[in-house]
Amino acid sequence: MRPDGRQGAGAQGSARRTVFTPVDTRARVDTVVRRLGDAIELGLLADGEQLPGETELAAQLGVSTVTLREALMALRQQGLVTTRRGRGGGSFVTLPEGPPEDRLRARLADWSTEELRDLGDHWAAVSGAAALLAARRTQLGDLRPLSRTVDELAAAEDPATRSRLYGRFHVELAAAAQSARLTREEIALQTELGALLVLVLDDAAYLECVADRHRSVISAVQDEADERARMLAEQCVRESVGRLVALRLAPPTRAPEPRPEEDTDGQEYRARPPRGGRRP
Repeated sequence: MRPDGRQGAGAQGSARRTVFTPVDTRARVDTVVRRLGDAIELGLLADGEQLPGETELAAQLGVSTVTLREALMALRQQGLVTTRRGRGGGSFVTLPEGPPEDRLRARLADWSTEELRDLGDHWAAVSGAAALLAARRTQLGDLRPLSRTVDELAAAEDPATRSRLYGRFHVELAAAAQSARLTREEIALQTELGALLVLVLDDAAYLECVADRHRSVISAVQDEADERARMLAEQCVRESVGRLVALRLAPPTRAPEPRPEEDTDGQEYRARPPRGGRRP
């Protein structure tokens, strides 16, 4: 990396700091819930980790203590936070188990292939930009968290953990780009698509391919090969979303109602909902 003498803070540290930056001043409780909930789902906040005290955390997020308490109550109801009273008490992270496969398949069915491809294009653009900027800006020490995450991903045995680590890699890549906006966008994208990756990361051969691709991204960033890093990051995302699209197009175990139709060119035509109804 460029020898400018700066000490890199580390991608994971940067990603964690983004979690505790102020939320939009107009934000309500649900914004705080999403910010902290996303960080827990992605593993940026570790299972059993104690959150800062209410007064400190509210100040970090730029919200009132009343807003924070309501958010923590919602997180407790979701099973993401546990609160203990008394000496040594406080709010502690509770890492959720992966959602059942049938729930994930139902969630996937809610997406049209057109929507999946569009979101995949957006995700590829964000991750590609993050990789390119990381190659230009990051320091050698900033890449250690990414390497650790890839090693954990390659060794992970259950798909839920794999999907969490896959998402963490892309969040840490954006943090290595030293862009708070890209980091927040990556976290938001993981909220929309991250859990669905459980459905495609149960393939050991594909997992090995993903880990190799992630290592190639790190190597390109380390070599300051910005365009190569961008291309590899984009390819990684597009391959994963492509697998989700293929799964979405696979014959269902039971026919959904209604189901979008596709022509021989793969173009999807959405079924017209009844008047006043909602697209499936």
